Amino acid sequence: MKFGKKAFAIMLMLVMVLSLAACGGKETGNTGTDKPATGEVKKLGLLIYNGADNYIATVRQAFEKLDADDANFELEIVDGQNTQATQNEQLDALISKGVDGLLVNIVDFGAAKEVISKIKESKIPTVFWNRDITSDLTEADLEQFIFFGTVAPQAGVYQGEMAKEYWEANKATADRNGDGKLQYVMLHGGLDNAEAVARTTESIKVLTDAGIEVEELGMQVANWNTDEAKTATDAWLAKDEKNIDMIFANNDGMATGAVSSLKALGYNSGDAAKYIPVYGVDAIENALTHIKNGEMAGTVKQNNETMAKGVMELMLNKLGGKGWVDGTSLKMYDDKVSVRMDYEKVTEVK
Repeated sequence: MKFGKKAFAIMLMLVMVLSLAACGGKETGNTGTDKPATGEVKKLGLLIYNGADNYIATVRQAFEKLDADDANFELEIVDGQNTQATQNEQLDALISKGVDGLLVNIVDFGAAKEVISKIKESKIPTVFWNRDITSDLTEADLEQFIFFGTVAPQAGVYQGEMAKEYWEANKATADRNGDGKLQYVMLHGGLDNAEAVARTTESIKVLTDAGIEVEELGMQVANWNTDEAKTATDAWLAKDEKNIDMIFANNDGMATGAVSSLKALGYNSGDAAKYIPVYGVDAIENALTHIKNGEMAGTVKQNNETMAKGVMELMLNKLGGKGWVDGTSLKMYDDKVSVRMDYEKVTEVK
């Protein structure tokens, strides 16, 4: 009888140990990023306009890192592949799934009203980001919608300031044909894009406001694309190689295309007599490498991590029952329908 009780006690202890081991086995792979049980996680749809865009690709990576590190939400990421019809289908699917929030990087600015109307019917809180649709938002929309992006003119202003500093410090060599004018070419992202328009006009305005005489030798819409920018720059160099003093690009993707074109002709490769400064925007890795190697003069950093964090902070605040910016360091912009982040100048990379 004593033996039977002891055996029963041992068996009971073994069962308890095995149960604890089983529980411990579930936690073995837990790195602190496991999502809570279904129903506790906020399901969010992240719509990007074009995954092939160099800058947007870095923002996507920043979103993915936030998703991996935070157990309070789960992202479903879809790529519109630069086609609004595709993004519309993706949006319909996410709405049908009943996601808790939408993070929209719209493809076509002209479709903003339609997209806003579609989402409004669903009553799903939405943060538009990066591609500015605020002209189609009103204060009344703030209950459901907000935009997170940059102060559009600032990138152009910073490009202009870097160009002005270079021109004034290197006038003897910067004025390549000695005519006293700063002659430039402009790689434009898109005429329907507020960011591109502002970068184009503001960069040159800084120069003219400083009393620098300028002349545009060429402007080409290259759609943020590296290959299109290289093709345009090839044509400009074939026509005006001796007259081009400077190249402006609305983003680094196009700037790197210009650098490739220049290097193919022996420019920006260490010979001070064969150098044409190129300015971009975004501070993507390729551009930073070009700056470090002396192949590109500067860029304006649009911090991808700040972009992703800002968007997520707004959304999680809203889903937590607060106002978009309540209790955060974020501030509403003057238009009262957006929050904006600052750019940073980059002319040196160590």
